[in-house]
Formats: sequence, structure tokens, C-alpha cells
Amino acid sequence: MSHQISRRLFLKGGLAAAGTLAASSIPAAASITDGTGHLATLLDISKCIACGACVEACSETNQSKYPEPEKPFPKMVPSRAKNVDWSEKRDVDDRLTPYNWLYIQSTYVEHNGEEHEVNIPRRCMHCTNPPCVKLCPFGAAEQLKNGIALINDNLCLGGAKCKTVCPWKIPERQSGLGIYLDILPKFAGNGVMYKCDRCYDRIAQGEQPACIEACPEDVQTIGPRDDIIRQAHALAKEMNGYIYGEKENGGTNTIYVSPVPFDKLNKAIEKGKGKPHLKPVKDHMADGNNLAAALAIAPIAGIAAAVGKFYKMTK
Repeated sequence: MSHQISRRLFLKGGLAAAGTLAASSIPAAASITDGTGHLATLLDISKCIACGACVEACSETNQSKYPEPEKPFPKMVPSRAKNVDWSEKRDVDDRLTPYNWLYIQSTYVEHNGEEHEVNIPRRCMHCTNPPCVKLCPFGAAEQLKNGIALINDNLCLGGAKCKTVCPWKIPERQSGLGIYLDILPKFAGNGVMYKCDRCYDRIAQGEQPACIEACPEDVQTIGPRDDIIRQAHALAKEMNGYIYGEKENGGTNTIYVSPVPFDKLNKAIEKGKGKPHLKPVKDHMADGNNLAAALAIAPIAGIAAAVGKFYKMTK
């Protein structure tokens, strides 16, 4: 179906269908989870040797989910809005990109008179109360009952609100695909946002995430969050180590245990675009402004998600 026809159908039929579809869409897009039933991952970074097996497994497993953009990209209005294209740099594996959802941060740190080589698998933290989900105005992000935070590439307009509100700036944009091409190709968000989805489809089939299955050093363990937190504290006590993720941003479902303090690691690692920090993080969703915004966005996001689903049905 042509972009013109799809756009006309969207404008005429989308809002009418929204009322019917919104009821089932609002909870997934906007509900506030209570933290029960979440799966968390414990990463013992004292074991990681930076072999890259997890990175390779992630890439191979998720090939079918990676973006295939249409070119040339529409020129954006205003002109300062820039396209973002990683499609010719798919082999980049030293940072997060739309084609690389996991990478290894490596550094050397001196602690207690001893130098430590530390390798840290980095990906989405999958917060227990994720700002990316609660503050997406288009209902394109959702949190599953097991705590996995997802971005629906069929609904995402690439507006990057998820990246803006993420304390670690994890999601990355790829231009040239998504519903913005059919609805407002010059003015909308300019693509689709991508990040680790925790191999949610494998977990649904009773399998482990690809990165965990491929690791030869048993760096990662996945399980109920309460159990993982207990294991993390036991491991930290055993190695006289440190925990990151238990309380950051109100708690995440990615729990690191390190033999050296995370403030030292944060100073030592390379940080920047696609390379997240390891600083302490306050609970963003406890902020009054963000909480009020989430409550205001919830019904709008639900309707937007419903309209988006109707739009995809017309294509």
C-alpha cells in the first residue's frame, strides 16, 4: 500500500478505531508495575574475560530484529534535525548501536594496592520502574510482567524521549524506517529507537537469553529478582565486593557485582555516546515532575498505541 493511502487511512480510521483498541493497549503501555514477578540478571564481572562470545551471540540471535532502512532518507524539517544512520556500520561492537545491543567495557583499576583488569558487559539496565516506558508519549514502549522493557518498532516514531529520560542514555536511533515514513516523514521523530530486549522471545519459550547461554565463564545468572539480590549480596560478601543496580534509578533488573568500587570503575571507563556511565542514579520516577508527566501521558500513550496498531493493520 502506498504511503499516501496509508496516511489517509491512518487519519480517517485511526482515531475511530482507537476507542475500541485503546482499552487493551493502555495497560501494557502505561500501567505502573509493582515489581513482583520480575526476572533479574546477576553479572559477576570478576569472571568476565572479554572474550566477546556474548556480543557475538546477541548479534546472531537478533539479526531478524535489526533495522533495514529505506534510502534515501527524507530531509527533515527543521533542517537542524539530523538523520542517524548506522546501517553501513553494522560491525561496530565497541559501543551500543541499533545493530549492537551489548558490548564490553574494559578497563584497569587500582584498588587496595592491586591492579584489576575489569570487563563489564553493558546493555539496557531494564529498570524495575522504567522511565523509557512510563514517559513514552506514543505508547511505543512497554514493560512485560517479568520486568523486561521493550520498544515496539512497529509503533516507535523515533522521537528519542526514551533516550532522553534514560539515566544511562541507552536507546539508539536508526533513521529510514518506522511509521514516521508514512505519517509525517519530514516532521516526526525520524526513525525507530533500538536497545536490548533481553531476548524476551527466548525467555517466553523457556530458554535463556543468548548472551547467557553463550558465555563460557558463567558470568551471568538469571532468575527471580529477590533471589538474584540475595545471590548478589552473598557474592559481594564472599569477594568483599560491591553491587550496582540494586538501588540505582529505584532498582534495576541488571545487577552487577564487582571486586572494585563502582566509583573507581566509572572514573576509569570510557564514557560518551553509546558508552554508558556507572555513576549512582537517583530514582527518576520518584521525581514529582516525572510522576505527574507519566500520569498525564498514560491515557494519551494508550490511545497513540491503539492508533498505531490500527495503522499497522492497514498496511
